[in-house]
Amino acid sequence: MREFLALAKFLAGGLMLLAACGPPAPPSEDHRTIKVTTTIGMIADAARNIGGPTFEVVELMGPGIDPHLYRPTAGDLARIEGADVVLHLGLELEGRMGQVFESLKGSRKTVRAVGESIPKEKLLEVQGVPGKHDPHVWFDPQLWSIVVADIARALADRAPEQKSEIERRLADYQADLAALDGEVRRTVAQLHLEARVLVTAHDAFHYFGKAYGFEVLGIQGVSTAAEASPSDIRRLARFLADRKVKAVFVETSLSPGTVKALQESASSLGWKVVIGGSLFSDAMGDKGTPEGTYVGMVRHNVNTIVGALQ
Repeated sequence: MREFLALAKFLAGGLMLLAACGPPAPPSEDHRTIKVTTTIGMIADAARNIGGPTFEVVELMGPGIDPHLYRPTAGDLARIEGADVVLHLGLELEGRMGQVFESLKGSRKTVRAVGESIPKEKLLEVQGVPGKHDPHVWFDPQLWSIVVADIARALADRAPEQKSEIERRLADYQADLAALDGEVRRTVAQLHLEARVLVTAHDAFHYFGKAYGFEVLGIQGVSTAAEASPSDIRRLARFLADRKVKAVFVETSLSPGTVKALQESASSLGWKVVIGGSLFSDAMGDKGTPEGTYVGMVRHNVNTIVGALQ
């Protein structure tokens, strides 16, 4: 914790020096590269598709990284300090980085918590925690379309001379999201309603469940900072046995240990449940693979879920 606070203070000090240099510089007319630092890959993928070649986009949290527990490195803070635009999801997804983003206030950067562009009435509250919202909004492409529109606004604010091009690419990307939503609905339609029970390592899929008619349960809570107790696992194992759920799923950004413990607990009750595959939850796949894009990640997940539960 002391290391983290020291790094945050280092960033805050650097930003104070930048602020002392004067007001934000206007965008240059020579179309210099505009540096964009994002937290999660889903935001980076949208920014690359919408921004085009003028924007150099990097993400801090690559494949297999859990944003709930992520601790920024000195290199991360340097990337944030050197960025023109900083895009994070907000909604407490990047919990430990909140102090870093708070320190950016008053700097000359464009800083945006893009997930908070979704109207509150469309957000899901965390059960038992009034006022706290589930941050995993990207699993509903229609909600994600709202977020990518805010990403486009943030980029256009930084490069107003490119606004029309950014809006054109935004329209193309949102069309891809609408097509993806239709594809997911057709794939899910292969499953009978009683088979639409999705059990994963943590509660990341409630927006997916609401959009496509799944009952969703996670071994851990919405944040992976919360640990599952043995009684939680036994209770969920009994649910699997009673409902005759065929498969449960591990997640690429989490250890499979709790899911395997759940599988063993169900077996002790006389019910055999298989691990139906790995889902991408808080991070996308490797660059250069279909799952390394938002569309490919969602497509992989739905095909894996439906294939295992049929």
